[in-house]
Amino acid sequence: MREYLLTLCITAAVTYLLTGPVRKFAIVAGAMPEIRARDVHREPTPRLGGIAMFFGLCAGLLVADHLTNLSEVFEKSNEPRALLSGAALIWLIGVLDDKFEIDALIKLGGQMIAAGVMVVQGLTILWIPLPGVGTVALTQWQGTLLTVALVVITINAVNFVDGLDGLAAGMVCIAAAAFFMYAYRIWYSYGIEAAAPASLFAAILMGMCLGFLPHNMHPARIFMGDSGSMLIGLVLAAGAISVTGQVDPDLMNLFTGSERNAVHQMVPVYIPLVMPLTIIAIPAADLILAIVRRTWRGQSPFAADRGHLHHRLLEIGHSHSRAVLIMYFFSALIAFGALGYSVNAASMWIVLGVVALSAIGLVLLLLPRFTPRAPRWAERFVPPRYRRRRGTAGVAAPEAATGAPAVDEDAEERVPVAAGVSGVNGATAVGSRSRTR
Repeated sequence: MREYLLTLCITAAVTYLLTGPVRKFAIVAGAMPEIRARDVHREPTPRLGGIAMFFGLCAGLLVADHLTNLSEVFEKSNEPRALLSGAALIWLIGVLDDKFEIDALIKLGGQMIAAGVMVVQGLTILWIPLPGVGTVALTQWQGTLLTVALVVITINAVNFVDGLDGLAAGMVCIAAAAFFMYAYRIWYSYGIEAAAPASLFAAILMGMCLGFLPHNMHPARIFMGDSGSMLIGLVLAAGAISVTGQVDPDLMNLFTGSERNAVHQMVPVYIPLVMPLTIIAIPAADLILAIVRRTWRGQSPFAADRGHLHHRLLEIGHSHSRAVLIMYFFSALIAFGALGYSVNAASMWIVLGVVALSAIGLVLLLLPRFTPRAPRWAERFVPPRYRRRRGTAGVAAPEAATGAPAVDEDAEERVPVAAGVSGVNGATAVGSRSRTR
């Protein structure tokens, strides 16, 4: 576990430290597209954040290769090299798109090629564990087609949800955390070394997201762009493919008593194989709804619009930050609910807990104007808008002392704030408070 934590921290540190210089490079390179109709920000913001995330990935793999236990993953498996090859290709396509806006069909072709590169190097689905049936072996063509489909679906699901500051990075980080716990449990509890690569991929993915989030939280100073969203989508898909299609449920028979029980133990993993509805349920749902919506209108499935789930949260009155937190909440609920079910599928408390938390989430959805207030002992740890209003120097609260209404501390979440814009090397530099709140 310590080596995984070290790899995570190194990945996060490299990503965090490189994001600042990458932002300056993006401004100089002109990777700051004009505001589009579907955008929620008001000023051009640099993209290419995926550059820092890719080098964080490389740093994480390099460090892991020199650690005592994790180095065995590179000796016994070719999956890390396959991941790096596919990630480099998809990252390059994303960088070109962030700068030149390449055609959607070209990006789709690049995604399929990146998945094919990983398949050729051994990162592919060999079998499918089905509950009540057992292990179903796949032919080479079936495994290839299923692997490519899973990679393309996951990449586009993450790319579609990347519409608010910190949304994609946070949701993928939550999914990676739940996935790491599951894969590590298979490796540590059952002693199945084939799950070690998936644990490594999840740890590195968490580091990439955590290192980028401080720069991407609202108001964001830089976007990850397609170079980042497609990259983290591919890494997430690689972990799912590794633990689902490479770990043989027959190896778990020694511990579970039967192959049928072993397959049931893998419920949270074989579902992402068919459709990533557990670890990235919200992005997958958004992807399906977007395809249906655009096709119904006679548009291309890749035609951008303002009908995504995060856009709808803004339309019903939620602030930018609250919409992101709500998406985080439901992503964590589904991902960790599936994780808890995999640990003890017979416990009704897990089901009841998920139902209760879902009810709380629905209440939050119906109260877009409600501003939660933290208890006094926790006020120093939360943003000012979540602190209780009170007077200073023995004076009562502003409204009671002056007779005028107190200032709504959450108002800046809903009202655009003007900010100065200055030129940097002939490009436009954006003030840190210029985004729509």
